[in-house]
Amino acid sequence: MQISMPPPQIYVEKTLAIIKPDIVDKEEEIQDIILRSGFTIVQRRKLHLSPEHCSNFYVEQYGKMFFPNLTAYMSSGPLVAMILARHKAISYWKELLGPSDTLVAKETHPDSLRAIYGTDDLRNALHGSNDFAAAEREIRFMFPEVIIEPIPVGQAAKDYLNLYVTPTLLKGLTALCKEKPADPFIWLADWLLKNNPNKPKLCHNPTAEEL
Repeated sequence: MQISMPPPQIYVEKTLAIIKPDIVDKEEEIQDIILRSGFTIVQRRKLHLSPEHCSNFYVEQYGKMFFPNLTAYMSSGPLVAMILARHKAISYWKELLGPSDTLVAKETHPDSLRAIYGTDDLRNALHGSNDFAAAEREIRFMFPEVIIEPIPVGQAAKDYLNLYVTPTLLKGLTALCKEKPADPFIWLADWLLKNNPNKPKLCHNPTAEEL
């Protein structure tokens, strides 16, 4: 008796890259370096984060002395967020970036992107996800519509739903019951789009619009 095997699944690791506000004008040459380094730019968007959304994005740094300066810096102008993909994308992108402190990078990794484009330990030009969990969270934050592979199953799926989906959905269903719209499906869909907790706020000015 032959046992049918499921088709093999191909998974290419992804990471989040950010070109920070003070070097957005270098985007074209940085993208050229990214592509020549074997990465594929899966998605790209230009946006201007509010200080509140910067705080949410860097929530793990909350409470540290540099946190206010970090959120002010990251909300000071438009930035470019990209999903990069390749084999071992997270580690290769971190290697290309170099140390997080630009002054250290200039001494120890002079050919790294932060050594070339950065200024100091705060204005270090570019961001990269630290690990898979961070990449998953950060990609979902910047690109809420993207499906992150591999898709969670079993207990991991339940944990994800309880943490990220159920609270927002319950608020939407509660509002739906109060509103009692003629078309509840369309109303709920619109409500979820407007109240997505991971959707960055775009500033409505010419420099902040997505290109």
